[in-house]
Amino acid sequence: MVKLVALYKQPEDKQAFDEHYFQVHLPLARKMPGLIKATVTKYGTTPMGTESPFYLQAEMYFENQDALTHAMKSPEGKAAAKDVMSFAGKLVTMIIGEEVE
Repeated sequence: MVKLVALYKQPEDKQAFDEHYFQVHLPLARKMPGLIKATVTKYGTTPMGTESPFYLQAEMYFENQDALTHAMKSPEGKAAAKDVMSFAGKLVTMIIGEEVE
């Protein structure tokens, strides 16, 4: 299984970020063809008790790299990519990984 991971740094306005992310962006991303599941994790503090450098992590699971590539090139994938750049372009880092047992 392959996943696209999006790590978001701490936004200046968390309420505005959450509103856009959960009301607009996540519904767009969930329309991507071949998406098996999407999970979202919000971070609070580090084990040392300091604020995490990351605010949120999203993981989008696909059968394989071909399915992910197809999803990213689809109209739904392009819409999600355009949206994320419009509200979180400076905050997000995306990486692709494969789960290892």
